[in-house]
Amino acid sequence: MTLKTKLFATLAFSAIAFGACKKNNPLIPINQETEAIVPEKIDSFSETAMIDLGGATASEISAYDPSTKKVFVVSNDGGTKVEVVDLSAYPTVTKTKTLIYPDNAGINSVAVSNGLLAIALNGTTTTANGDIIVLKTSDLSEVKKISVGAMPDMVTFSPDGNYIISANEGEPNDAYTIDPVGSISIIDIKNNYTVKTLDFAGFEVDKAKLVAAGLRIYGPNASFAQDIEPEYVAVAADSKKAFVTLQENNAVAEVDIIAGKITKIVPLGLKDLSLAQNAFDTSEEDKKYNPKTWPIKAYYLPDAISYFSANDNNYIALANEGDTRAWTGYNEETTVKKVTLNPLKFPDAATLQQDDNMGKLLITSAKGKNADGQYDELFALGGRSVTILNAATGQLVAEIGKDLEQRVADAGKYLDSRSSKKGVEVEGVTVAKVNGKTLAFIGMERSYMVAIYDVSIPSKPVFVQLFQTGEEPEGLMFVKPKDSPNGRSMLIVSSEKDGTVRFYQPNKI
Repeated sequence: MTLKTKLFATLAFSAIAFGACKKNNPLIPINQETEAIVPEKIDSFSETAMIDLGGATASEISAYDPSTKKVFVVSNDGGTKVEVVDLSAYPTVTKTKTLIYPDNAGINSVAVSNGLLAIALNGTTTTANGDIIVLKTSDLSEVKKISVGAMPDMVTFSPDGNYIISANEGEPNDAYTIDPVGSISIIDIKNNYTVKTLDFAGFEVDKAKLVAAGLRIYGPNASFAQDIEPEYVAVAADSKKAFVTLQENNAVAEVDIIAGKITKIVPLGLKDLSLAQNAFDTSEEDKKYNPKTWPIKAYYLPDAISYFSANDNNYIALANEGDTRAWTGYNEETTVKKVTLNPLKFPDAATLQQDDNMGKLLITSAKGKNADGQYDELFALGGRSVTILNAATGQLVAEIGKDLEQRVADAGKYLDSRSSKKGVEVEGVTVAKVNGKTLAFIGMERSYMVAIYDVSIPSKPVFVQLFQTGEEPEGLMFVKPKDSPNGRSMLIVSSEKDGTVRFYQPNKI
């Protein structure tokens, strides 16, 4: 073999080996590795378009279809609807159609992949089984309707487009007399949309161990399976695993998509507010952001979740909103000044219970009370942060919390009336690459803002930018430059309170 032939053979083998490595390595996102980096200034996101779709709840969650340049928006304003918004003439944004589903008790989520739109609908009542309806994005014709568990709160596709996964929250009715099982449905698109719905009954035997690690199981008269409430789904880049937040339960579930099995529950533990790095502002009396340390712990209680890879590892980012069970039939919410503190545990109880200290702070009544009805421990609701966890181990890698609220306060946007509740109320997070940097976009419901942090080194998040959004941003969706209507990165923000969808893009370098 000549030297030239040997060189050609070596190069050919290397190319084949790299292709095989890319195909089989879950750390390499299949659709991202070959994408060219678009030179964009990561701290320059600004609003480039907006559409007003109505009143409160007219804009909750959005999904974008690159093939048709359309955005599909969940709306519960005056009915159960999906608004269809055309971006083909961007920055001109036009509503072109409304899809109406009158026989369902609410619409929760939408997702798009490979020319398919998945819509998550409640049943005729919120406690009945719901449906995932699949349409073609090209002509909006129905492809399939699949029955799933009660209240499918979030739906998504696997990155390879082969599966649809829904988190079926299974919330109780308001009287708490009906409490459906919480579940996760896996829909196999290639197998004629066959569905497997998984519940958590098999974890009942591990209840004591999981609760000791920070899982919350506390609904009145609820079995383990009934008490679990799946909220939000993120799928690994190789489409083999899903990670599902169990918000009220303070945990994340890991799901083997291929095997159709929930493999583990990862309790998230507690945040110690006696530590300086975890200081909370717990009072609205001083009319300013004033974080302090307190003898109390907080449950994280995450809503949104995003999966990403960096530095040869996989991670999940959690938006620790702090949702509670506050129903007519059962309400866990109370405040520090409304409960009786054990004087042996809290010798300064009278001081702590003053309004200008912890008095008005929202806590749970579900834990901390002793046999005498006094509280030996106090537990606040919500981490007021984004936490980054190692996806394989569940280990906490970093937390963006105190710095996040301080940035909002420095911008003059901190709403002090929320200090005794959930602070800025971190609800949304999505992680994506811009100009080669891995960025976490963080939506804050009560400050009407999005913050950007560079998490290229996940253990050392770096603040990048903070900007205003519509009122109560609910859904965040990132669109890659190759998919967007004008070849630039795009963040789509759906705001629940004012019914707007706003589009943000960075400047090119």
